[in-house]
Amino acid sequence: MTVTIVGSQLGDEGKGGVVDLYGDAADVVARYQGGDNAGHTVVHDGTKYKLSLVPSGAVRGKVGVLGNGCVINPKTLFDEIDTLRERGLEPDVRVAERAHVILPYHRTLDGIEEAEKDDLAAGTTKRGIGPTYEDKAGRRGVRVGDLLDPDALRDRLEYVVPQKKALAENVFGTETGEEFDIDHLYETYREYGERLADEGMTVDCGRFLQERIDAGENVMLEGAQGTSIDIDHGIYPYVTSSNPTAGGASVGTGLGPTVIGQGEVVGIVKAYLSRVGTGPLPTELGGVEGQTPDYDANEGAGEDEEELATYIRDEGGEYGTVTGRPRRVGWLDMPMLRHAARANGFTGLAINHIDVLADLDEVKVGHSYEFDGTEILTMPPTTEAWGRCEATFTSFDGWPDVDWTTVAEDGYDAIPENARTYLEYVAEELDAPIYAVGVGPGREETVVVENPYE
Repeated sequence: MTVTIVGSQLGDEGKGGVVDLYGDAADVVARYQGGDNAGHTVVHDGTKYKLSLVPSGAVRGKVGVLGNGCVINPKTLFDEIDTLRERGLEPDVRVAERAHVILPYHRTLDGIEEAEKDDLAAGTTKRGIGPTYEDKAGRRGVRVGDLLDPDALRDRLEYVVPQKKALAENVFGTETGEEFDIDHLYETYREYGERLADEGMTVDCGRFLQERIDAGENVMLEGAQGTSIDIDHGIYPYVTSSNPTAGGASVGTGLGPTVIGQGEVVGIVKAYLSRVGTGPLPTELGGVEGQTPDYDANEGAGEDEEELATYIRDEGGEYGTVTGRPRRVGWLDMPMLRHAARANGFTGLAINHIDVLADLDEVKVGHSYEFDGTEILTMPPTTEAWGRCEATFTSFDGWPDVDWTTVAEDGYDAIPENARTYLEYVAEELDAPIYAVGVGPGREETVVVENPYE
């Protein structure tokens, strides 16, 4: 059977930890979209493994598959595999031959175009994800299968590289180097293809996964990012370039929708919101200069609110891993979650980070929006309309900070009563049962209520 793991918000909900949590029962873990802009952290036996491309199941020794819906940076892939091997793991990673390849010119153009967009910038990681998906849709991409065929690789590069070089030089006025040199790219990526072939890593993804399912094995399908930055169902244009929603699991792996629909779809929820980049955030607490629209750092958003935002940010570690920049934080947004539940068809929920909210006197939830004088319960279809929404809040009594490791050992009933009230409100609103509750970063700091494979 299949279990699909989907982010229900803006990404960073803790999907990698849930994949790791249920990993024992899975034989294969497949990523179905995104690239090395993913950022999954898995904690195993007190050791952190930071993965951006290798599927999270690799830490448990499972077969990892990067599906045809992914975009692959071979350098990142091999760097991660080599690093895991140096740390004593032996990841078994397969790559779909239909997946598209990120080339150096994609990364260069990503940075240039993001700077040109100014206020419409999506907060890209500048890793070439968007431009690679653009080339995929424009039928000028290079696929993993092309790296195995030198003649096909040369033909693809000779067609597309002059276009990219002209774009960089003539439109953006950028000086180009080896990242736009056909011969350099050909030799570099031909060598990547040879390594892929030598290590037997490439597969026909849909057939490979279906054969494993037919053999009675369990397959976990892992999405990156979250529903509200899905290119079709998210807050466009502040979105990623692929479909993190459950429908993307079918398209991005080659498994039929009826196969995925017969399995479980687990929505991962962070107990509060965090966000990097500009754009609306109706339940935001405080603000972050340069990210929160119309935010005046001198005026702030009120001393109490700023103090609360800083507390949640500090407790949750909501700072950029590389830059150290503060992330925007806010209360849980139920209209966003209702939208996600409808778009994905959640059969269960994993709610993470309730420990971060411990010791607050009051915990709020954006229950609905006021939109042009009308109460609405889900997100409007345009980001401009979403920006006009005012959150209407429901309040819950806070819960104490406790020994969360003991809570994880003792089970759901050991969670403080007020926190359980909060969790059960979310489950009722989304009409989906709670499968797991994250009370810390490690696998052992999760309250497991139900295993979707059982």
